Amino acid sequence: MQMTIANFLSEAALSDVRDAFAKANFVDGRESAGWAAKDVKRNLQARAGDPALDAARSLIGGQLATNPLFQLAVRPKRISPLLFARYENTMAYGAHVDDAIMGDMRTDVSFTVFLDAPDSYEGGELVMETSAGEQEVKGAAGSLFLYPSTTLHRVEAVRSGVRRVAVGWAQSRIRDAAKRELLFDLDTARRSLHSAGGKTAEFDLVSKSVANLLRMWAE
Repeated sequence: MQMTIANFLSEAALSDVRDAFAKANFVDGRESAGWAAKDVKRNLQARAGDPALDAARSLIGGQLATNPLFQLAVRPKRISPLLFARYENTMAYGAHVDDAIMGDMRTDVSFTVFLDAPDSYEGGELVMETSAGEQEVKGAAGSLFLYPSTTLHRVEAVRSGVRRVAVGWAQSRIRDAAKRELLFDLDTARRSLHSAGGKTAEFDLVSKSVANLLRMWAE
């Protein structure tokens, strides 16, 4: 399942993260790339653990932990440290699939938090390669886009301006993407039922199904 979460960061939070970017130390992104990705990765990346970004990590991490849509769609068991990247003129990241294992964590869901308005830079689209064709994503500032880590994807070259993003990965309690989507749909319907009519017999039956599917599938 792919999903955009609009207004994931508030304007105030977005401003704080941008300020942190301005103080961070950026290096060639190939330093952290795998042996094959080095051939296609051309961007700048903040050094891991750069203290200038501690507040930004905490701020985005807090949102990941409390955003209801992210929690329902991902059902995270673990979330990787965030990676902060910037793309300037001609920088791009060619077609690749994210590493299946990062450290000792399996990657099930990838996500990108966009930090710049899409009309402030040309190019820089995140392109997902799917069975239905290519899908371009260029999110609004403060939005989050999530997708299965199994997806082949790329970042088109930035032709002008600067593209700044925070990216990360999650290991889900539900390994299978189709099962995650089914649970998301059922839980969304369950919450709609409660909003419309309170705790009804129908709400209880859907709640029972969600709980028992979680027992069956959770790791």
